[in-house]
Amino acid sequence: MLKVVSNTTPLLTLLKISKLNLLKEIYGEIIIPDAVYEEIEHGKNMKYYTDLKKLDWIKISSVKNKNDSRYFIDLDKGEAEVIILAEENNADIVIIDERIGREYANYYKLKVTGTIGILLKAKQKGLIKELRPLLAEMKEKGVWVSDNLIKTILEIVKEA
Repeated sequence: MLKVVSNTTPLLTLLKISKLNLLKEIYGEIIIPDAVYEEIEHGKNMKYYTDLKKLDWIKISSVKNKNDSRYFIDLDKGEAEVIILAEENNADIVIIDERIGREYANYYKLKVTGTIGILLKAKQKGLIKELRPLLAEMKEKGVWVSDNLIKTILEIVKEA
């Protein structure tokens, strides 16, 4: 089984469009650091909130070296802990949407995907029929995705 560590934004985005289960269907198990769990918990009053502790396929894990200052210059605590935890666990993939977090992950030779990558993989595996309505729902619910990226994605999956 692949070791996959996720940041907050992809989890929130998938929760907003009721597709968090795609992570389980694609990867089986996801690891999140304490900081990501805490960030999700800040949204307890949101309509889409889910207590991740109740999902047996999401493992909440503490990083061993919380003070690894290499990561705290430009990253928020969640992103930093994702990268530290990924390194500590020799993760196969990290799921991060934010550009700066992806750059750090790439610098440390971690394989990176994001919400769009998850949706593309789900489409390839036949777990979802169409991306267009999900991308539209993401935008409706306040998730920023550029129109050019949406156009490119829809061309890739032949929904243009």
